[in-house]
Amino acid sequence: MLDPETFLTELYVLADEFCKVHPPAPRPGPAPALAESEVLTLALFAQWQRFPSEAAFYRYAAKRLRPLFPRLPSRPQFNRQVRHAQEALTAFALELGQVLAADGDTAYEAIDGTGVRTRNAKRRGAGWLAGLADIGRCTRLGWYEGVRLLLSVTPRGAITGFGIGPASTNDRTLAETFFAVRAEPDPRLPGVGTPTSDRDAGDMGFSGQECEARWAADYDAVVVCPPQTGSKREWSKPWKRWLAGIRQIIETANDRLLETFGLDHERPHALDGLQARLAAKVGLHNVCLWLNRKLGRADLEVADLLDW
Repeated sequence: MLDPETFLTELYVLADEFCKVHPPAPRPGPAPALAESEVLTLALFAQWQRFPSEAAFYRYAAKRLRPLFPRLPSRPQFNRQVRHAQEALTAFALELGQVLAADGDTAYEAIDGTGVRTRNAKRRGAGWLAGLADIGRCTRLGWYEGVRLLLSVTPRGAITGFGIGPASTNDRTLAETFFAVRAEPDPRLPGVGTPTSDRDAGDMGFSGQECEARWAADYDAVVVCPPQTGSKREWSKPWKRWLAGIRQIIETANDRLLETFGLDHERPHALDGLQARLAAKVGLHNVCLWLNRKLGRADLEVADLLDW
């Protein structure tokens, strides 16, 4: 177990080393109150479920973290700095994912789509994320209003890519964009990351003979997934159990993001804020894996990592 100050120190060292290699682009105007490495550190630390809101985290930081971050600005200014650091948060999270994958963790990647609520589906009006969030259905939530998260995870749990789309988006549609951008990177979608394997394990939501053949031919992405119910293709029960077993890791990763790091309780008002906090949660997940390996603990043993 680590106390919060030790955890913050370890996290800051990682962030500072990243920022030395990837210095932030200069921006016009006065210098920001916090260095980018400090912003990354605080943004990731703020994602623990202990802090149910941005306001709750800022109260904690203002009361307990002033000695470590004496230039902590006002809450609105801090939130602006976090949103401006979205690209750095994404790059930091995925670079650490690549480091973790390089430790003998490249046999395949598990991919999965899951629903993320951003608003009560029964409320009237367009909501804050009109044009992105809409009504969709997933097995975990039933009908919901929000976005759909696509995640790519290594066999030991490192997140190597992620993306979001409207809740009504089919998993195959998200995967089409995901694989296409991995084959030909687009700076507008940095979250998809870099593949660590040419083999992907998916559920039947990704199944389809045409799209599977196209992904393999056009993007060098071989997706192993069971046929959909009613398909002429058939899988034996042992094959289905085998695939479900190796895909269990992505269910654990989803749970870490949704529950341990509070993604399922986000009620975002702006897309840039949602993207920044999602990148920070992915980064925190990978940092916890990195720390657990350093401490000789099980990779995904997160619940008791911090002694609050």
